[in-house]
Amino acid sequence: MKNEIQQGAPAGAVYGLGFIGAAIYFIIQATSFWTGVLGVLKAIVWPAIMVYELFKHIGV
Repeated sequence: MKNEIQQGAPAGAVYGLGFIGAAIYFIIQATSFWTGVLGVLKAIVWPAIMVYELFKHIGV
């Protein structure tokens, strides 16, 4: 039998904590129910948004 060890657990924990923090931030900033829903959706994809904004800022 082959033992396989998961190597991505620390990255998953960091993403999970980032998701929780981003969700709390976006929900606190929300002024209506639908902006809160949009905030949760943004929290799911916050790494992609962050990289996109970084590339836009540095002109790539």
